[in-house]
Amino acid sequence: MHQEIEEIQETRETPGQSLPQDRHQAILEAAKQIGALLKRDGHLFALAGSVAVHAHGGSTNLQHDADFCVRPGDAEAVAATLRDAGLDVCTPPEDWLLKTTCFGQAIDIIFELAHRPVTTEMLTRAQDIPVDSVRMPVLSPTDLVGSLIAAFSEHHCDFGAVLPVARALREKVDWPQVRETCGDEPMPAAFLFLLERLNVIAPPKEQS
Repeated sequence: MHQEIEEIQETRETPGQSLPQDRHQAILEAAKQIGALLKRDGHLFALAGSVAVHAHGGSTNLQHDADFCVRPGDAEAVAATLRDAGLDVCTPPEDWLLKTTCFGQAIDIIFELAHRPVTTEMLTRAQDIPVDSVRMPVLSPTDLVGSLIAAFSEHHCDFGAVLPVARALREKVDWPQVRETCGDEPMPAAFLFLLERLNVIAPPKEQS
C-alpha cells in the first residue's frame, strides 16, 4: 500500500513521466490505480461508466473520465482513502458525487445513479473481472445499461451515446429487468422502442 501511495505521489510531482501517450490508456491506468486503492482498504464499490463498458467488452474509446460507484454512507471513508494516498478530493455543487484526479485523469466517485442512491444490492451484483490487468468489481451489464437508460429525461436524451453501449452489451443485459427498472417513463420507453425497431432487443412478450 505504501509503495502504491508513493507511486501516485511521484506521478503527481512529475506529471506524465510514467503515463502512456494516448488518453485511452491513461484513463485505464487511472482507473486501475483507484480500483486498487479501494480494494486494499476493503471498500464496497463498483467501476461504472465508459470504463465499465470497456471492461465488459464494449469497444469504447475512452476519452473522458473514470467513474466509481459507492454507497452514500461510504463516501467520506472512500474520500479519506484517496486523500491518504495523496490525492486531492473535492465536493462539486452536485450533491451526488465527489471528484478527484489520478495520473492527470478525472475520476468521479458517484453515490447516485439515475437519481437513485447506489445500494448494497447493486454493488453486490457487480462482477469481479479484469480491467486491463487489475481485477475489480465492475457494475453488472444490466445495472450499467439500465442506469444509462433510466437517466433519460426531457433535459437529457442523448440516445446516440447510449445506443453503441446497448448494442455491444445486449446479450449480457437482462432486458425485462431494465424495462421494470425504467417503468413507464417516456424517454426510456422511447429508447427501448428504438432498440426494438433496430432489432437490438426483442419486443416485450405480451401477457395473457
